[in-house]
Amino acid sequence: MVTPTSEPTRPIPEEAFDWYDQYAHGLMDRRTFLTKLAGLTALGFTMTTLTGALMPNYALAEQVSFNDPAIKATFETFESPKGHGECRGYLVMPTKLEEKAPVVLVVHENRGLNPYVKDVARRLAMAGFIAFAPDALHPIGGYPGNDDDGRAMQKSMEKSKLEEDFIAAARFIKQHPQSTGKLGAVGFCFGGYIVNMLAASIPEELNAGVPFYGTPAAKSLRANVKGPLMVQLGELDERVNKSWPDYEAQLKANGADYTMHMYPKARHGFHNDSTSRYDKEQAELAWNRTVDFFKQHLS
Repeated sequence: MVTPTSEPTRPIPEEAFDWYDQYAHGLMDRRTFLTKLAGLTALGFTMTTLTGALMPNYALAEQVSFNDPAIKATFETFESPKGHGECRGYLVMPTKLEEKAPVVLVVHENRGLNPYVKDVARRLAMAGFIAFAPDALHPIGGYPGNDDDGRAMQKSMEKSKLEEDFIAAARFIKQHPQSTGKLGAVGFCFGGYIVNMLAASIPEELNAGVPFYGTPAAKSLRANVKGPLMVQLGELDERVNKSWPDYEAQLKANGADYTMHMYPKARHGFHNDSTSRYDKEQAELAWNRTVDFFKQHLS
């Protein structure tokens, strides 16, 4: 009788996370990604273990139930004349909002409005903000329920129009009847890029921005950035981090109000609690800093 071998107790090799990052950002196709993962089975890992660790499990990401009585969530449409026309987003408000409140735009990754980003919006509403999370995929059918199709859909869309959609979304939520007129924005990966783009494109309208592991706006726009910005980076995120020195030099030249936090041993996506890239300690620290930053600059 042959005794089955057990899964290795050592951690998944770091290069597997790099492969996933390349795959998730269109730098590696799915077949190549899975072929590379299959090579790790010689070390005793199963494909189920590897894909389970790297692919998102959104059941893990719900920190605030959509049924929580402290919040109310709805879907709202808005117009983007320079973008895709009619767009839609997920609006979350505190139910006991007696006065006006600051608003925060929440920007998803490169795959549409998935459950993790909707949960981030609910977390902000629990902290007292009016949160609005647009779905960039709405003009072509909306987030399809899985990230692979969502990623392909978003890649098919014109980037300049997507940017205009988020500018329109920022203006839409800033003008909400219960808005104080103070606008913040937080985004992750592609969403981090969008926050940097907003800071460069509408610097007078954005009152505080928190890009999580996002690349800067186009060089032609960076001289416009004034801040305040809180830049959140993971130490192991080489792809994004290589853009930081030039961006920081421009921010210094602008006299911009900015802070950068580098989280030790954190990977790209370390705030996303639906995958094993999640670093609970660092993510909670980064999130507490984010909320405090918005309270400081949007109050």
